[in-house]
Amino acid sequence: MRRHVPTAAILLAAVLAGCGSDTGSGGKTEITFWDTNAGPARTPLWQHAIAEFEKVNPTIKVNYVGVPIAQSAQKIDTAIAGGGTPDVADVATSGLGNLVAQKALEPVDDRIAKNPALNGKFNDALMTTVKNVAPDAKMYIYPISTNAGAFWYRKDWFKEAGLEPPKTWSEFFAAVDKLTRPEENRFGFTIRGGAGSIAQMLEVVYGQSGLTEFFDATGKATLNDPRNVTALEKYAGLYKRNTPEADLQNDYVKMVAQFDTAGSIAVMQHNLGSYQDHIKALGPEKVSSFSVPKSDSGTQSVLSNPVSGVGVFSASENKEAAVKLAEFFAAKEMGGYIAKESGVIPANTDVKDTQAEHIVEAQRVLNDPATKVVQMPYHLPEFNEITKTWAEPQFQKVLLGRLSAQDFLTEFAGKLTEAQAGYKKRNG
Repeated sequence: MRRHVPTAAILLAAVLAGCGSDTGSGGKTEITFWDTNAGPARTPLWQHAIAEFEKVNPTIKVNYVGVPIAQSAQKIDTAIAGGGTPDVADVATSGLGNLVAQKALEPVDDRIAKNPALNGKFNDALMTTVKNVAPDAKMYIYPISTNAGAFWYRKDWFKEAGLEPPKTWSEFFAAVDKLTRPEENRFGFTIRGGAGSIAQMLEVVYGQSGLTEFFDATGKATLNDPRNVTALEKYAGLYKRNTPEADLQNDYVKMVAQFDTAGSIAVMQHNLGSYQDHIKALGPEKVSSFSVPKSDSGTQSVLSNPVSGVGVFSASENKEAAVKLAEFFAAKEMGGYIAKESGVIPANTDVKDTQAEHIVEAQRVLNDPATKVVQMPYHLPEFNEITKTWAEPQFQKVLLGRLSAQDFLTEFAGKLTEAQAGYKKRNG
C-alpha cells in the first residue's frame, strides 16, 4: 500500500532542496532564485529573465524555485531560521520589513550608486517608499516595478453622457451622479466595502483632502484631520445612492464581476493590475482608466503602492553572482520586460517605449514633481492586522450609517499613532 505524503511536505522539501548556492558541475557557480508569487502568469517571466541572464553570464547557473504567494512568507522565515535561504528572491515592500528586522538581506545602496545602469535611474518617490520600510532608511531591494491606483471607466457610457474623464474630485462626484440610473440597473460607482477596502478608502480620502503625510512631525497620524473626515463622508455617501446595496460585501472578485460581466457599473476603483481582466471582458473601445483625481485645491496626492523588487540574502555564499543577477533583473531591458508583461509601472525611469496608455499616464503622474506621494505605513508590523481585523468591519459600519466618519477615523488614527510610537521606541 502506497504511503500518502502530504502535499505541503512535498512542497517544503522541494523548496529547501532549492536553497543556497554552490559550485556545480563544469565549474559553474550555482545560485538559487525564489519567485515568491509563483504561478502561470509570473513563472514564465522569471524563467525567461533567468535564461537571458545565463546567456550573457555562461559561468553562472541559476536555479529557479517557485513558491506560491500564500506560503512564501512562512517559507522564507523557515529558511532564515534553518540557514537555508536562497541567494536572491522576489521581494515587495509589503513584506520587506520582516526580512530587514531579521537581518536577512544585504543593503544595496552602495552597489546601486556604483552601477551606471542603475544609479539615478529610479523615481525618487519610489526609492523613498522602499527606504521608509527600513529603520536605517537603506535600500534592501533592487526595485523592479510598482503599481498605481486607477479608476477604470466605461468609455462608451461617458461618451453617451457627454462626459470627459474627471480631473478633480468635484468632477468625479458629478460624473458618478450623472451616470447613476437605478431604474436601468446602472450605477455610477462600485464601492469596495468588503475585504481589501481600506487601502482604496484611504486613496480616495487623501486624494480629496490633499494631505501629503500619513504622520505629522510629532508622530501623530493625520487620518482624523477634518479634511479627511469630510472626504470620507463624501465617499461613504456614495453607498446605495450611486452604488449597488450589495457593495457592502464587495471584494475584488465581486467588483470585477459587476464591472466586467454584469455591465452595471460606470467606474470601478482598483489599480493597474486589473487591466487585462477589463480589456478581455469589455474590449479597448469600451474601457479605459483615469488616475486618482486632484483635490479641489489643486494638490495631486496619491498613496504609495507596494514596490516589487529583488533582494540579495546576507547568507548567500556566492554574493557577487547573486548581486549580478539582481542587477540584471533591475536594469532597463529586463526590468522593463518584467513590468510590461506584469501590466505595472517599471521602476527604472529609462523604460519609456512600448508602454500601454494606462501605464504611460500612471508614469506621468508618479514622475511629476508636483505629485505628492503619501507614504503608506508599511514599516509598521501592526498595520496589516489593524486594517484587516479592525478597520474593515468598522468601515462597513460607516457605510451603513452606524458609525460616524469622525469617530471611525479618530479611533483608527489613535491605533496607528500608538503603533508609530512603538516603532520609534524600538528603532530609535
